[in-house]
Amino acid sequence: MKKFLLIFGFILLVSSCASVKKHNEQIAKLHAVEDLREDVDKLYHQLQKHHPKLYQYTPKSAMDFKFDSLKQSIKVPMNSRDFYRKLAPVLTNVRQGHVSVRPPGKQFKRKERKVLKEKKFEFYDLDFEYVDGKLLVERTVGKDSSFVGAEVIEIAGEPASKLVETYKTRFASDGFNTTLHDRFVSKAFRAFYVRDKGFLDSLEVTFKTKDSVFFKMFKRIPKKEKKKIDSTAIKNDSIKKPKPKKLTRQQKDSLKTAAKKRKKYNKKHGYISRTKEYTRNFSFIGKDSTVVYMKIRGFSNGNYKKFYEESFKKIDSANAKHFILDLRDNGGGRISEIERLYSYLTDKEFQFITESEVNSRLPILKSIMSNTTPTGVKILSGVLSPILIVQNLLRVKKRDGTLYYKFKYAKPEAPNPLNFKGKVYVLINGNSFSASSIISTNLHATKRATFVGEETGGAYNGTVAGFYKLYELPNSKLATRIGLMQIEAPYKQEPNGYGIKPDVEILPTIQDIQEQRDPELDWILNDIQKSKNRSN
Repeated sequence: MKKFLLIFGFILLVSSCASVKKHNEQIAKLHAVEDLREDVDKLYHQLQKHHPKLYQYTPKSAMDFKFDSLKQSIKVPMNSRDFYRKLAPVLTNVRQGHVSVRPPGKQFKRKERKVLKEKKFEFYDLDFEYVDGKLLVERTVGKDSSFVGAEVIEIAGEPASKLVETYKTRFASDGFNTTLHDRFVSKAFRAFYVRDKGFLDSLEVTFKTKDSVFFKMFKRIPKKEKKKIDSTAIKNDSIKKPKPKKLTRQQKDSLKTAAKKRKKYNKKHGYISRTKEYTRNFSFIGKDSTVVYMKIRGFSNGNYKKFYEESFKKIDSANAKHFILDLRDNGGGRISEIERLYSYLTDKEFQFITESEVNSRLPILKSIMSNTTPTGVKILSGVLSPILIVQNLLRVKKRDGTLYYKFKYAKPEAPNPLNFKGKVYVLINGNSFSASSIISTNLHATKRATFVGEETGGAYNGTVAGFYKLYELPNSKLATRIGLMQIEAPYKQEPNGYGIKPDVEILPTIQDIQEQRDPELDWILNDIQKSKNRSN
């Protein structure tokens, strides 16, 4: 048995190495013109088959022309990354932000992955903001803050502004909105650069400040510096390793309890390990606890139910009068979470979303059974398919020739008993997208909040998301994502294809970023103070 396991393990290792080699050769080689054109046809077919609003913003005739023109423009063989550069701008004509494509990355053998896991790429510590045609370092993750506020002039000899403008052509907002582009390209700049250039070990960047121009070579460095010990001293026994202090049972229990408490807190608030921040943040501003500030960075991770329940209990107890909901740079997430949050911000019965238009009676099964789904998951799904099929068929109904999937959030709901009754402000910007736009639509349409900032990148009239079809193109191996459900609030605005517009538009300037000011939040706090002064 032991010999069998060793042989089996050896076969797995060899096949894994062979698979890595084959993958890397596949994405690096020049693909034949016919193969690339086939990939274009396959992608367009997948869009037509699964996307329920494919021609919402671009007519079919125009879309047909775009994809046909792309096929005709492919006249020479090219590798996967070059093909991505041609395909991505054409795909943006769908004008749906959840539709995306990315090139396949280089794969590594097990030993290589282990080495890479122990290192970090210094360049990834930078967060950017693109303002007035300039790429600025908004902040840094870690101890080195010397780059904050600096303008990025060149990256590996290429103008930073040229790179940014190129990357903006490779993704779309929902509809005709333009505010998403500068915001999203800033936040995702590192990812776009890697997609464009591939795996990097080092990168030279040119920065500019008020005083000077300087260079920095970013490298892959060990995550933790190992302490160097003089080998001679060890031989002479002059350095003795101190014996670890033995803990009492009570101390061990105390540490264990503290660790559990910390884990529970991190889960509830949605801990983000890269930045050591939390997804959900709640605090009172000022000594009298009448102003609430809630910063939500996303609606995806952690135990949101306990967070909102505990937060609104404190708000109710404090008898707060003003509530600030910060949805800037919130890219979205779960419908269940935004519906729960909204129930705390309204005092009326509500229907949060409508039934979702779909292209299939089995949308969830279609999502799972994709060519990117691991074999094990497919087998399990096959076993559970009778249950999934029944669930899908019960949820999907045909009306006027169109299929609709009914989420439970499309039913009338009662407001939460702890609902906030004071004045609400919502901070938004171009990177407020998807779920954060859905909750903003509900708050805006019911005149429940004053919106401050910039038009959202997500559309007022809904977005195609919910569940996704993740499809790998057969020859180039490009990974594509297609939304399967039209998710929208029961409110509409004209013209279609634009975001939630702020009541008070405030756009941060370069100086604001360099001096780390927050003009949008400052305006709200000043408005609250004026309100207090008037009431006094």
